Amino acid sequence: MVGLALTAAALVACSTADAVRPVALPVGAVLSNDDQTFIQLREAARNNDPARAAQLAATIPDYPAPSYLEYFQLKPQLFDSQGHARVDAPDAPVLSFLQRYDGQAIADRLRNDYLLVLGARHDWANFDQQYPRFVLNDDTQVKCYALESRAARGENVANDARALLTDPRYYGDGCVDLITALAIKGQFSSDDVWQQIRLAYEQNQTSTGAKLVDGLSQRPDPTAFSQAVSTPPLTLAQGVTADPQSHQLALLAVTVMARNDPAMAAATYAAVAPQLTSPERAIGWGTIGYQGAQKRLPAALDWYRLSANAPLSNPAYEWRTRAALLGGDWTMVRWSIEQMPAALRAQPSWVYWHARALKQAGETGQANQEFASISQGYNFYGQLATEELGQKITIPPKTTVSDAEVAQAAQTPGFALAQRFYALNLRLEGNREWNWPLRGMSDRQLLAVAEYAKRIQLLDRTVNTADRTQTEHDFSLRYIAPFRDVVERDAQTNGLDVEWAYGLIRQESRFILNAKSGVGASGLMQIMPATAQMVAKKIGLGPLSRDQLNDLDTNILLGTNYLSMIYNQFDGSAVLATAGYNAGPGRPRAWRQTLQGGVEGAIFAETIPFQETRDYVKNVLSNTVYYAALFEGRPQSLKARLGYISP
Repeated sequence: MVGLALTAAALVACSTADAVRPVALPVGAVLSNDDQTFIQLREAARNNDPARAAQLAATIPDYPAPSYLEYFQLKPQLFDSQGHARVDAPDAPVLSFLQRYDGQAIADRLRNDYLLVLGARHDWANFDQQYPRFVLNDDTQVKCYALESRAARGENVANDARALLTDPRYYGDGCVDLITALAIKGQFSSDDVWQQIRLAYEQNQTSTGAKLVDGLSQRPDPTAFSQAVSTPPLTLAQGVTADPQSHQLALLAVTVMARNDPAMAAATYAAVAPQLTSPERAIGWGTIGYQGAQKRLPAALDWYRLSANAPLSNPAYEWRTRAALLGGDWTMVRWSIEQMPAALRAQPSWVYWHARALKQAGETGQANQEFASISQGYNFYGQLATEELGQKITIPPKTTVSDAEVAQAAQTPGFALAQRFYALNLRLEGNREWNWPLRGMSDRQLLAVAEYAKRIQLLDRTVNTADRTQTEHDFSLRYIAPFRDVVERDAQTNGLDVEWAYGLIRQESRFILNAKSGVGASGLMQIMPATAQMVAKKIGLGPLSRDQLNDLDTNILLGTNYLSMIYNQFDGSAVLATAGYNAGPGRPRAWRQTLQGGVEGAIFAETIPFQETRDYVKNVLSNTVYYAALFEGRPQSLKARLGYISP
């Protein structure tokens, strides 16, 4: 490790940060050997391989991205191969880097890494010095360490911790450490720790759940705990004794069992539940209801009715409300939302559905106040709220920026480096450098940047930058419509609204021509290779190469044909067809078959079991309405497009 650690002096000498200026590469440029080495260096850093990183960096000392050349050598010295922070990580080169690149995006990135090291060391003095300078502050682990630091100074942070600790996927070492520390200090009760253990197992974060057991002052018998999480029916069959540990293990067992078979869990739990306290019984029914609702089991609503006033996970609160929406129980919709934690209840989706429940109960005045509070949002629920207030959906007045403003935007520090990264297909780093200077910009400056991005054909940056404006807008940039002749031709040929095709492309690829998903979907319309070949065969194109799949004309032709095929399968339902495009047509067909009666398209969209598909449908159809308003020049209705879904 000593040989790998770069001293501050050596880093200063080798970085020549001011001498080597980042240079933009044109998108599609042929990559040099140095570019290829830089990409390999980035991979070595991602794998926390300091020896490999040092070896590669030594071969490209003058690469025109000096801060990243240095960062990619430093970062793997801070973490082990499993991604855990190293308490023996070097400090001097990190502090030197933070000083020399102060105010830049990459310094904030390294400060994030360094805070994890300081937190793991419990070096609260240095942590507290660095934390206020962490600008993005978007790492849950770091936030956990920040609370632990406050607790170490004698503050009671239990309520802040409960509000933060809602998603075990992002806990890492920092949040496990916080939970243990708060339990030791008496700020978290054993019930708090057990609730976190159940949450981890409910969300299938089993390794996190197992680690949290160390936070209990009275740990359960290891054999009994192992049985509860590996063979939960045996735990439940043994019944519940007076020992509090027995109660907690029973609740954990039903949590695990419900993940696999909610109906069996419910039948087994019904025999055990009378031996638990009333609050405990409600917790168990809540987790069974949650798993059943995701599987769209009709009984989920009845299980959930037994969970009133129970402390549930955020997803369980949400799915309780969705189950009530599917069941048409507006009274339950209302009380379910009112029992959510404040931060969750304040989300536009739950404000909207709560207002709908108020309206259903005849409390129109209060309902309209809640609709009005979210109607200014340019999103799915803002649009629905606007229509509930009796208005159609329109686009705001256009703010036009001058060429001089665009020319000034082009000089923004970081943009040249971002363009180099985009040319290397390093979109994570490119987006970091592009987004960093946008934070303090006015709406006019943002629109100038969006227009600049359009002129250099970074269309995803056009959309995402224009999307940030608050009071001045240009929806022709936010909802950009390139390749209009191709998209319009193929949409019309396939009987599709051109605005729907654009709404889908905007969500799928943000108009990145060479976009490729983690599962292999590619091109503007992100069509899967097997699907593309199937469609190509049906329309007489024959086998296609990878290059042909990514070709603009071919990709749009295949995507619009596929969307049309699905649309015709679903009797012209845009909701079902959009869901089918994302998740495959078999899934929305199965979801539809579970309906006990017809529902609004908005309710069907809200109750799609897959979060990715749920968000996708909402975003695509919200996009579609704005494209229609732009193309047709008249107010639009989202509700009309959502329609009504029959069983």
